[in-house]
Amino acid sequence: MVSVIIPTLNAAPTLPETLAALVPAAVEGFVREVIVCDGGSQDGTASIADAAGVEFITAPLGRGSQLKAGAARAKHSWLLFLHADTVLGEGWVRDASVFMREIADGARSPSAAAFRFKLDDNGIKPRLLETLVRARCQLAGLPYGDQGLLMPRGLYAEIGGFRDLPIMEDVDIVRRLGRRRVALLDSPALTSAARYQRDGYLRRALRNQSCLLAYSLGIPAERIARRYRGPRESESLT
Repeated sequence: MVSVIIPTLNAAPTLPETLAALVPAAVEGFVREVIVCDGGSQDGTASIADAAGVEFITAPLGRGSQLKAGAARAKHSWLLFLHADTVLGEGWVRDASVFMREIADGARSPSAAAFRFKLDDNGIKPRLLETLVRARCQLAGLPYGDQGLLMPRGLYAEIGGFRDLPIMEDVDIVRRLGRRRVALLDSPALTSAARYQRDGYLRRALRNQSCLLAYSLGIPAERIARRYRGPRESESLT
């Protein structure tokens, strides 16, 4: 029923937990395949995928290219794009099933869904950021890739799928979907807060908004990537 597509680059520290959260859904038959699309990892990412029994393929480096390659390989009618440092929380299968059934029954037009953004950190800063992200999703219909993205294969093909972008591939595809074709599910997608802890919450949030503004102004994604990705961040896309 659902093909899960996970882009990776040196994702060994986080990938096991991401995959483990999918096991119950796989046992139920809801998740039929998991495809790890790797951009050239130098750590144990491939071994982890092999041990978990999921499909491992290589693709040109860049999250857009990797997601595109994974979607082309997927066999099932629903596609779930998931970052390698994002763990789907309790209730995600229930919420996704209801959403998919509404589309199958004609109660909802073909559309995509993202999960509720949640960080694996304590304190007021992560809770405030989660509130701001939820407001952005509700007002602008603009979830980011770390919230997952579930959509019918037909809709993915209709909008042209992911593009070979080094950055902003999530914003690009969501904008092509349009606000009316993106739903926000209540179950959480728990995402690593490592980048926010490393860079500082305010600095990281401002950096993300700067990227979004630059992209909105028509600056090519390649230029944005060169400007905003430092040496450490270019090591990992997850």
